Amino acid sequence: MGDPKEAGAEASPSGAAARGGLSLLSQADSEEPSAQGSALFLGGNEVKSRAVVKYSSAPPRTAFARLEEKTDLKLPPANWLRESAKLGPAGTTILGNSKKSKPFSSFGMAYDFIDSVGNDVDVVSDSENIKKLLKIPYSKSHVSMAVHRIGRTLLLDELDIQELFMRSSQTGDWTWLKEFYQRLIDQKWQRKKKSKEHWYQKAILSKFLYYSINGDGAAQPVPSPAEQEESSSSQQTHESEGAAWPAPFEMPSSVSEDPSASSQGREPLEPSCIVGHVASAPKEQNLTTLFNDGENSQGLKNDFVRNILWTFEDIHMLVGSNMPIFGGGRYPAVSLRLRDNNKPINVLTGIDYWLDNLICNVPELVMCFHVNGIVQKYEMIKTEEIPNLENSNFSTKVIKDIAQNILSFLKSNCTKEGHTYWLFKASGSDIVKLYDLTTLCEETEDKYQNPFTMPVAILLYKVACNMMMKKNQNKKHYGTIRTLLLNCVKLLDKSRHPQIIASANYMLSELFQLDEPKKEESSDSPLNENSDESYSEEEEEMADSDENGSYSTSSDPADDNKAVAIIKSVGELSVPEKYKSIHQIRPSCAFPVCHDTEERCRLVLSYVLEGLKSVDSSIKKESDLPAADPSTPIPLKYEDESTRGGPEGLEKQMALFLDKMGSIQKGSCSGQSGMTPGSWQHKMKLQLILKSSKAYYILSDAAMSLQKYGRALRYIKLALQSHDTYCCLCTNMLSEVLLFLSQYLTLCGDIQLMLAQNANNRAAHLEEFNYQTKEDQEILHSLHRESSCQGFAWATDLSTDLESQLSVSCKCYEAANEILQFSDLKSQNPEHYVQVLKRMGNIRNEIGVFYMNQAAALQGERVVSKSVSAAEQQLWKKSFSCFEKGIHNFESIDDATNAALLLCNTGRLMRVCAQAHCGAEDEFKREFSPEEGLYYSKAVDYYLKALRSLGTRDMHPIVWDSVNWELSTTYFTMATLQQDYAPLSRKAQEQIEKEVSEAMMKSLKHCDVDSATARQPLCQYRAATIHHRLASMYHSCLRNQVGDEHLRKQHRVLADLHYSKAAKLFQLLKDAPCELLRVQLERVAFAEFQMSSQNSNVGKLKTLSGALDIMVRTEHAFQLIRKELVEECDQPKNDEATPAADSSPNLNREEVIKLLSIFESRLSFLLLQSIKLMSSSKRKMSSNAEEDIVLQTNKQIYSQLLRATANRNSTLLERIEVVICLLEQLASGSSRSSGSAVP
Repeated sequence: MGDPKEAGAEASPSGAAARGGLSLLSQADSEEPSAQGSALFLGGNEVKSRAVVKYSSAPPRTAFARLEEKTDLKLPPANWLRESAKLGPAGTTILGNSKKSKPFSSFGMAYDFIDSVGNDVDVVSDSENIKKLLKIPYSKSHVSMAVHRIGRTLLLDELDIQELFMRSSQTGDWTWLKEFYQRLIDQKWQRKKKSKEHWYQKAILSKFLYYSINGDGAAQPVPSPAEQEESSSSQQTHESEGAAWPAPFEMPSSVSEDPSASSQGREPLEPSCIVGHVASAPKEQNLTTLFNDGENSQGLKNDFVRNILWTFEDIHMLVGSNMPIFGGGRYPAVSLRLRDNNKPINVLTGIDYWLDNLICNVPELVMCFHVNGIVQKYEMIKTEEIPNLENSNFSTKVIKDIAQNILSFLKSNCTKEGHTYWLFKASGSDIVKLYDLTTLCEETEDKYQNPFTMPVAILLYKVACNMMMKKNQNKKHYGTIRTLLLNCVKLLDKSRHPQIIASANYMLSELFQLDEPKKEESSDSPLNENSDESYSEEEEEMADSDENGSYSTSSDPADDNKAVAIIKSVGELSVPEKYKSIHQIRPSCAFPVCHDTEERCRLVLSYVLEGLKSVDSSIKKESDLPAADPSTPIPLKYEDESTRGGPEGLEKQMALFLDKMGSIQKGSCSGQSGMTPGSWQHKMKLQLILKSSKAYYILSDAAMSLQKYGRALRYIKLALQSHDTYCCLCTNMLSEVLLFLSQYLTLCGDIQLMLAQNANNRAAHLEEFNYQTKEDQEILHSLHRESSCQGFAWATDLSTDLESQLSVSCKCYEAANEILQFSDLKSQNPEHYVQVLKRMGNIRNEIGVFYMNQAAALQGERVVSKSVSAAEQQLWKKSFSCFEKGIHNFESIDDATNAALLLCNTGRLMRVCAQAHCGAEDEFKREFSPEEGLYYSKAVDYYLKALRSLGTRDMHPIVWDSVNWELSTTYFTMATLQQDYAPLSRKAQEQIEKEVSEAMMKSLKHCDVDSATARQPLCQYRAATIHHRLASMYHSCLRNQVGDEHLRKQHRVLADLHYSKAAKLFQLLKDAPCELLRVQLERVAFAEFQMSSQNSNVGKLKTLSGALDIMVRTEHAFQLIRKELVEECDQPKNDEATPAADSSPNLNREEVIKLLSIFESRLSFLLLQSIKLMSSSKRKMSSNAEEDIVLQTNKQIYSQLLRATANRNSTLLERIEVVICLLEQLASGSSRSSGSAVP
């Protein structure tokens, strides 16, 4: 342990206010000796000692008055027992008597120097107790001390058994300890009265000190003998009462529970800490008597003249001292002692003087010798010479060993925080015993009979508060803080000290970071380190170390059964390192590891519940509270939409909610239990309720991630109920709390949306929603004391109606957004604001799609009425309104992608409207109506807006492709309807053809056939279909058109081009053989049409040859059809259980048969025409080998085709196989003829 860093006189953090208004000394003004450490070299043994004055209330130091020889100290000086300016405010308390230390003196110091307790300091005690401990091996007198452990700090106080048992005889208190003492230690106990010699020596010393400060010679009247007698008796009385033991702590009848009760004349407690937005728990009103001046102060005030941080070797001690120090002139700092010249200084006196000077860092000692009260002489002795005085030789090294051994013994055995240990050595005995009085007390009827219980509990609480207040507090100390608080709560009676218990439980809940996911604990995690030497009583205590045999727990003597540990001989204390400290092997005060969020939150809620119980138990007017049984579950039933009034009722509830939020802003809220705003109950309950709402929010969020939506809704309902109660109690809503509410409502909206999307598990969600733990019931019971908790009922009911759930979700997001507008929170929390608007846009999209699908369903159900119904139009308006608001939400946060998706859905809505008008007309007189055209045009506009919103494909390729596809589909549908249901009554044929062509080309433009995406086959099929339709349209125009040859030629070229492109695209697809076959047959028909207008045989032969070539290229389509037919035939054989309907879903047999018949007839026709033309040309012209081969092949194929078509019993598969065979022959014949033509 290193030396402290302080230098000079240092001020306590608690300041003069905690010390009766005395001013603190700065280093420049300090009258104390220098605080620099001094190293003493005595007898070759080095002893390191350093003293730093932390606080001093002594008057300015003056030189002592050297008394003349023969001065009679038996005569009182003129100023005896009178106030004097030179004595300062302390007066006779400091110099007039050598008062015994109070039973709680260490606690008073600990309260003032709370930073040092539990961490930096090993021992806090009166200097008299330190000296008494270090003299144990030299002294036969008894030792009786109370020992308490706070972290690594031990608090030592004198335990005056005589005063204690005198009290017991008068009041009946402490009878359990008196019986234990008489039974096991001293059966014949009786009060030992102090001798006359004792009082004579005290009076002589008192008069000597008053003579020594009376240097001005001012004549003051000597008190009369009666006054002297009175003063002497009062002094003796004060002496006997100064250390009087308090009664066990009870609730004072004179102390009012009313927070407004007058507190005049009370000295306030040092403000306690409240962590995380809590103004700390104010002073516990039931404990005011502990901190008042006067006879009820219970000794808890730090009334030492000076508090010193004394480092003796490696031991750090906070020591209180009242030793008078004189100075001035030749002697800047000396201590003054009076000795009887007839009695030599013994070792005990020498150790006393030496330790006093070391502790106060006084370099010299002035000894005044007297004989029978007559002053003889003065002698100056240096502090380092004291151990070598005649008859008072002692080894400073031994004193150091004694100190280290005693500290190690106590630290090794006083292990339980909050327990009172008793260190006892009987007079004349060599055995030192350590008892655990707390354990003994708990065996009695009233465990609160231990008077140390309350001061220890308060100190544990204050140390924990102080540790949590530190800004740079490391989490590794959280285990220590938790242990301090748990032990504090364990010591206190819940009915007597509700405020401290409530505050401690709140701080326990604050130790757990709810919003940070717990990482897996590792060996080097700061929360798992030894945070200090303290640990909870709940943890298993380690077995006593017996490696050095220095203390024993054997039960040879009868009283050993009760002793925690024993020092068998005081001589052992002088042996270096006889008692080894076991700091390192003490159990770790590790912070509990919560492996999941729910466990962590449940732990927090358990502390919150205990805090709420403490607060509620302290509130008066119980009879005025609403009756509620905490053991009865609060019903959490869902409401049917019919009982709630639908979306209209929701609007009213939202309006009421917003009005309430406005009233909260104005500070017009109050609870039902009658708590006074500003009282500790009011403040503490606010913080506990807020903590519970946060915990429930985290639980809800965790359940949401596990897809337990019913459980998530239950938790968010509890979070919102907690927040509703908070709103009822809060008089000034913080912006941070409003932000929490916005987050809660956002999560509630998420949950309602997920419940709407997972309607299939509604029963399981409902069961989870209605389940409730006993802890939740009790917390809810506490909330119901202040509020009806119905402020957010509109948001947390589990509805069975999809529309209602979506509407509630939307209202939650809207409410969250409204809250962000109240205190300009959206600018302070831009990320949350963006998330809320995104969710608003998303839910409005969901609702818009819901209404759009409902409108489409109504349209599909329309049978009798062909016109568009009012219900459909209403749904369109609702859907459009939702989409429009959603688009605005996304555009306001520059979310182009989502805005594009909603524009796309709006386009889809326009198409639904167009389809509704399509079904409103008679099928036979069907024409493409203006309404359809209008809505399709609007759809196109919205899709184009979506593309403009995206800008480029790189921004979001998937959305871009989706919008492009929808736009292509819209153009294609519009063109198809105009082509199939041409509005000839309103437009000319040429205009219709032009519009169809334009729409088809636009559709083709937005149909991406090149990108290798999942939609590529669809795009290829769409493009092939477009080319096919355009080719058919131009083919039809060519058939029906007469006149303009240029236009006919143009149509002929376009028809041929589109047929060719359609065939190529269908050729790429494996699942469109029928479409490919149809395109090829139409191409053949187009060739036949061209041939009909030709006159020369050569031209006709060339056209026929091209048509036959097209027929050959249909083989690919027939191969695909054949493959599917074969699979269809094999399927029942392989698996009888599989229905035939499941196989070849894309193959339409009827269409195949129809197309096959057309194909056979056209092939037969082409072959016959080819044979005729070639035969006639052969007769007219010379023989050609190539033509002969073709003619011969065509005849054979024609013959086979006739025979095959004549056979009516052939199956479809057989017919297709024949066609494939014929096409192969035709192809080979063509290739042979081409080959023979090559020279």
